Amino acid sequence: MDISEVAKESGVAASALRYYERKGLIRSMARDGARRKFSPAVLDQLALIALGQAAGFSLDEIRVMFTPGGEPNIDRGMLASKADELDRMVKRLKAMSEGLRHAAACPAPSHAACPSFQRLLKAAAAGALERRQRQLAPRKGT
Repeated sequence: MDISEVAKESGVAASALRYYERKGLIRSMARDGARRKFSPAVLDQLALIALGQAAGFSLDEIRVMFTPGGEPNIDRGMLASKADELDRMVKRLKAMSEGLRHAAACPAPSHAACPSFQRLLKAAAAGALERRQRQLAPRKGT
C-alpha cells in the first residue's frame, strides 16, 4: 500500500504517517519513487497507536509496544499501571463534577459562603500545587 492508501484507509494524515515512521512507530517496506510503500499490517499498527493515544500513552511509550518487526509486544505491567492512573483520574474528575454540580445548585447566598465550594477550591489548589511540584522535580536521566 502506498502512503496515500494507508492515509485513506486509516484516517491518519500522510504527514502523521511520516512522523510515526521517523519516531520508529511504523516502517515502510520500500519506496516507489518518492512514495513510501507499507505492508497492510501497518493498519493494525496504526489502530494500536490510536488506542494507546486514547488511553493516554505517549508516542515513546507506544513505540516500545512493538517489536522491531512491528508485532505487538505490550508489557502487561505498563497496562496495569496506566489503568490505575486512569482510575485515579476518573475519581478526581467525578469528585470535581459533583462539586461543580453542587456549586451550581447551592442555596448559599454566595459561593464564598458555601463550605462544599470552599472544599472544592482547596482540592483544586492542592492538585495544582502537586502538579507544579511534579513538573519542577528533577527527572530521571537528566
